[in-house]
Amino acid sequence: MAQIKNHEFSGFVRRQGTPFRIVLVYGPDRGLVSERAAQIAAKTGVDLTDDFSVLKLEASDLNGDPARLADEFSAISLFGGDRLVWIKNAGNERGLVDAVTAVSQTDPGASHLLIEAGDLKKGAGLRKAVEAAKTALAIPCYADDARGVQALIDEELGGAGLTIQGEARQRLSQLLGGDRLASRGELKKLALYCHGTGTVTDADVVEAIGDVAALSVDDAIEAVFSGDASRLEAALERILASKTSVYLVLRGCMVQLEQLDGMRALVEGQSRQPAQVMAEKGRGIHFKRKPIVERALRHWTLKAINAEMYRLAQAVLETRKRPQLEASIARQALLRTCLLSR
Repeated sequence: MAQIKNHEFSGFVRRQGTPFRIVLVYGPDRGLVSERAAQIAAKTGVDLTDDFSVLKLEASDLNGDPARLADEFSAISLFGGDRLVWIKNAGNERGLVDAVTAVSQTDPGASHLLIEAGDLKKGAGLRKAVEAAKTALAIPCYADDARGVQALIDEELGGAGLTIQGEARQRLSQLLGGDRLASRGELKKLALYCHGTGTVTDADVVEAIGDVAALSVDDAIEAVFSGDASRLEAALERILASKTSVYLVLRGCMVQLEQLDGMRALVEGQSRQPAQVMAEKGRGIHFKRKPIVERALRHWTLKAINAEMYRLAQAVLETRKRPQLEASIARQALLRTCLLSR
């Protein structure tokens, strides 16, 4: 079985050439699939600008003619040299699986077969066909983990001659990782925005690539638990202007109260100090929000927390019953929590 793990790809792609004539790149992160497929194509040594040496097909092109893959794979380049057959948007189509199984048992000659596929579960026919072949390799592509996101940040910003401040890195890490190409595109945009400055700040991240709605929701939640009514109003205005549901703020406040409930239980039930509880249970909280949460932990009692959670849940219910009044109902409920925090 020839397969590398997601995190092993960087080491693999740095090697000279590839001994595998058939390569399957698959996974839920389609941006990463596309990026890695392009890197594998470059390692084949085929001139990717030569239309006589590279044939790109959609997997659907083989549905009615699965034998075409064998014909193309055994064809000889018009002007000699290696040839690449590149199949995109593959799934678990029976015709494709049968065709790959057949070509994997033949002499590839000077041909390479590269397949880009979506998320293939273990045991899927296409994966089994590639993993069972001696001259084939399967490469999984999953969304970047924390380490992968940090490496991507360093690669793009370092390549642009930029360093990044700690708080900016933390915010940036939270905004990236869902899709590799999208993440890389956002980093290139940030690098262009900060060109010539030498350093990326937290404000740069917010201005250049921050999701205004998402950041406004976070800002509104922080305003509620800071007791800052004017900041809450400003954040709500941005949220409403972006056509984002204000329910997200209600839900975010309820989640924060649920977290406070568990932490406050340790303070009241086990006589633990708030700072000690924060150090133990607050590791996942953004560093900018930690002082706000610790302050709330000191002043909100269990009784008050549970009463407020119930009241916000009732507000959510009211917004569902009267959606045309969602903004007004949510604003009133959040303002009350904000004033209680103050």
